[in-house]
Amino acid sequence: MRIGLTGGIGSGKSTVAGFLREAGAAIVDTDAISRGLTLAGGAAMPAIAQAFGADFVSPDGALDRERMRALVFSDTAAKRRLEAILHPLITAEALAQADAARERLIVFDVPLLVESGRWRSRVARVLVIDCSVETQVERVLQRPGWTRDRIDGALAAQASREARRAAADAVLLNDGIPPITLRNEVMRLAARWGCETITPP
Repeated sequence: MRIGLTGGIGSGKSTVAGFLREAGAAIVDTDAISRGLTLAGGAAMPAIAQAFGADFVSPDGALDRERMRALVFSDTAAKRRLEAILHPLITAEALAQADAARERLIVFDVPLLVESGRWRSRVARVLVIDCSVETQVERVLQRPGWTRDRIDGALAAQASREARRAAADAVLLNDGIPPITLRNEVMRLAARWGCETITPP
């Protein structure tokens, strides 16, 4: 069973991915793959340097993430150019990791699953982690370096709550509940989807 896991920034998607791993699922983290592609020597860096110039490459040869983030939040064309470079490489690596996995449940952790439009056909189910925008803002403000303007830019670049929920086969509401309750819900869902789970306490 292949599952697509997604949710807005600050929704708790990474926490849920951790619980799914605990339940026995293989996690294919597309954000981690993207970071690896844009490190010094990463497979995406030659094309990024050619498309965006040396100003977007840090002294060690990695992507200057802050500069690129500021650009793509304000320039839709630049965002599309970056996605045209990264998305095929991310997809190829993610599918290779899934093919190599031996677990019964494989979870693709894809922050922009709904926005991309490419992942629905590759997974049997879509699991959305949901919470209010107010909760998202409150959580992300606790992260180092994040300001309200930066959060607003990230939210604007993502699908709305309504769009994500409409694309979901299952929704977990992670708003005002203790972690143990969320964990138990994840374990029950993993069991329903055929994962070898740890019994909730």
